[in-house]
Amino acid sequence: MERSVTGVLRPGLLDGLVVARAGGAEAIGAACARLGAATPALEADPLDEAAVTAAAEALGRVDTLVCDAGPAFAAGGLRTALDGTWNATRAVVNAALRPAGGGKVVLVAPPPGAGEHAGAAAAALENLARTLSVEWARYGIRPTAVLPGDATTPDEAALLATYLASRAGDYFSGCAFRLGTVALG
Repeated sequence: MERSVTGVLRPGLLDGLVVARAGGAEAIGAACARLGAATPALEADPLDEAAVTAAAEALGRVDTLVCDAGPAFAAGGLRTALDGTWNATRAVVNAALRPAGGGKVVLVAPPPGAGEHAGAAAAALENLARTLSVEWARYGIRPTAVLPGDATTPDEAALLATYLASRAGDYFSGCAFRLGTVALG
């Protein structure tokens, strides 16, 4: 049984928070908005570092960055997904999270069936979250990775990402959350 974000999480949970989106993450953005967050998109070619940096600076305050590597992986493969995710993450951390004294980064991998190297993309994003959690702990930045399974729906990934963007997500850093075929309801 599929549950909506508002059926599981408390309305107003994200009131006053800014959850920036990179790489798409439309379902996650919509879920966060239903719970009260502002959800601006990082609008830039993810492989153009200068454009990504300028777009990140234009965002202003950010509490959580959600990077969805799935669309970039579908469009350009492994390199595009990983380089784009890294460019967006680094730019938003440098422009907003580090100066503010912390925040969260949620990295969303493509599902295993998305293509030949989808497993490699998921492993790389898990490793990135774990490594950055150590490197950026001194700045109060808490990265995590969401690793969907082939049967994971966009709503299930959005539910988890929304939870991680909430204040309850403050307790997770360097974690990889694997979503399988079991429904979250």
